[in-house]
Amino acid sequence: MVSNRLPVDHEVGPDGADQWRTSPGGLVTALEPLMRASDGAWVGWPGVADREFEPFENDGISIVPVALSQEDLEYYYEGFSNDTLWPLYHDVIAPPSYHREWWDSYVTVNRRFAAAAAKAASNGATVWVQDYQLQLVPRMLRQLRPDLVIGFFNHIPFPPYGIYSQLPWRKQILDGLLGADLIGFQRVADAGNFSRAVRRLFGYTTRGVAIDVPDNDEGRTRRVIARHFPISIDAAGFEEMARRPEIQARARQIREDLGNPKTIMLGVDRLDYTKGIGHRIKAFGELLRDGRLNVQDVTLVQVASPSRERVAAYMALRDEIELAVGRLNGDFSTISNTAISYHHHGYPREEMVAMYLAADVMLVTALRDGMNLVAKEYVAVRFDGDGVLVLSEFAGASDELRQAVRINPHDIDGVKDAIMYAVEMPKRERARRMRALRRKVFDNDVAAWSANFLETLTRGAAVQAGVPENLVSALRDIAAVDNLLVALDFDGTLAPHVDQPEEARALDASREALQRLLDLPGVRVAIVSGRALVSLRQVASPPQDVLLTGSHGIEVQLDTPHIELGLVGAELEQLDTLARVLERISGPIEGTWIERKPAGLALHSRLATDNDQRSVQRAAREQVNELLPGLTVREGKNVLEFSVRSSTKGDALERLRQHTGADAVLYAGDDVTDEDAFAALGDGDLGLKIGPGASRAGYRVRGPEDVAQVLALLADFRVAAAAAAASASAP
Repeated sequence: MVSNRLPVDHEVGPDGADQWRTSPGGLVTALEPLMRASDGAWVGWPGVADREFEPFENDGISIVPVALSQEDLEYYYEGFSNDTLWPLYHDVIAPPSYHREWWDSYVTVNRRFAAAAAKAASNGATVWVQDYQLQLVPRMLRQLRPDLVIGFFNHIPFPPYGIYSQLPWRKQILDGLLGADLIGFQRVADAGNFSRAVRRLFGYTTRGVAIDVPDNDEGRTRRVIARHFPISIDAAGFEEMARRPEIQARARQIREDLGNPKTIMLGVDRLDYTKGIGHRIKAFGELLRDGRLNVQDVTLVQVASPSRERVAAYMALRDEIELAVGRLNGDFSTISNTAISYHHHGYPREEMVAMYLAADVMLVTALRDGMNLVAKEYVAVRFDGDGVLVLSEFAGASDELRQAVRINPHDIDGVKDAIMYAVEMPKRERARRMRALRRKVFDNDVAAWSANFLETLTRGAAVQAGVPENLVSALRDIAAVDNLLVALDFDGTLAPHVDQPEEARALDASREALQRLLDLPGVRVAIVSGRALVSLRQVASPPQDVLLTGSHGIEVQLDTPHIELGLVGAELEQLDTLARVLERISGPIEGTWIERKPAGLALHSRLATDNDQRSVQRAAREQVNELLPGLTVREGKNVLEFSVRSSTKGDALERLRQHTGADAVLYAGDDVTDEDAFAALGDGDLGLKIGPGASRAGYRVRGPEDVAQVLALLADFRVAAAAAAASASAP
């Protein structure tokens, strides 16, 4: 784990010795058990400037302190992180400042964090980098330690391109993040904003949540996943605290201290311009002025904990908020009743839970917020099923908490109406809404969030090099069957992907392993490709005994040189029409070309820009569907295939199984078209997915180099199984 702050706070004991206390927080709570179980290390700043601490262990977790000087804090943290990135990423609610000295410090400190993580991580370790202060670390870490699996999570929003593009160092930040295997965001829109920025600034291919990033000078790419993982809280921990008798008693005391008003409204925020505190106060003041609320019945409690007090924008904000509070209290408070109970300091968690229990209405009026965990904390605490959450649609939490009263905080009249609706809401409706909110928060707590991210990182977004142990065991088992069929995709499985398909070649190690398998009794080998057979034979140069299927099973070459196909006249006419349509569409678009296949055509767009790729594929779908309805359309990696015959790799695999009489099948492939073959596998078969992405396959390796290892292991196990069988049958 790499974060700006360590999960421990530094204290000086009575004897002057350094002591450490675990910091409270949902992230620490969720990750502590996992980190202990995996001998985890946490890299971060210890919270003390101009001091260096040696690594130490705290409660079963290795703590790796990174030193920051006072100048680092001023330039890297208060400057670039919080006066450049923070306002920019929050839609420029306040103007960002751009200073080259701050950027230089940001680069230097990120390099320091990356070096510490590289030193602490064991071989092949998983590293999870947290938040916007460390966006350069993934790329720096990958350069230092290419063996690592790297994840990054951005806790704050990621802005639209029109805003992000203002950043002078916009490409450097994106490149830093793209060093990760998985980049997590709070909202779907944030992930989309990031992918769009990557397309605009780098022209990399993006499809859904996947981004293909050039990995070396040989034209290879690395798949990066950018998707949303909405963060949450330790919901059970908050409820447990709320159920304590002493905290419930404190909640009753809070109500009494406030004069037992009919309704207590609560706002809990850092004093930050993104939180909409001024909008909240303005709406409340107008409700009092209009007579829709009165201070005898309603009190607003506003907790505004200190934040970045040395940053000028925050000093000005405090003056503005406190002036508004003073004016409103001066206008509407009485000797017995205060309109706003304002508190500019933080509280322990127990006191906050008591406040949540005491509050009838929770006001979250953020102008822009990555998530806003206060909204979820309020819901988790309300085990009594009461209370109303008023929630800004600009907070990430609004995507999940749909039963809240949702508002646009810029619409003051709308905020006023929402507050009145919350104050007057019938008890039955309050209970119904709160039940739904609590179900959502408890089903998606912080433990589920972290588990989901790490599961995606280690098993989907990134695939570690080598052959995993469970696959080794499965290979040993399948090697022992009497008749084995080894069926393999070609591009991306036996051969690395290249920009020019005619230049693809199987790795030498794979060819050697295939020949070993072909020389063993009871083993048949087949290549199952989307290529036309003439193209497949050209690039694969397969040994004579290899069975071939091309065009997704439309073409079949088994144990004779004869290729089965036999198109009828109507199908040949359809092919001619299809060719004219696709050539007309792709001709003007640079980076696209047509591949002719015996039963169809493929429109390739790998070298086109992202916009051109989408445009040409959309036009092809529309025009082909209009002129030739009923053709089979299949989408692969940067290719759209149209066929006058319907067939899949699953059909091809069934044909091969029948022809060979195989007792078991190993099938390996990397494309979405290989999923049809994985679906055709049965009990005792083995499906091997190459690379990341959702798959029906039961096993996974990183790339063609690992496939070569798999085939070599299979040959070794086959030889060993034959030797064991011979030994067992000897007299």
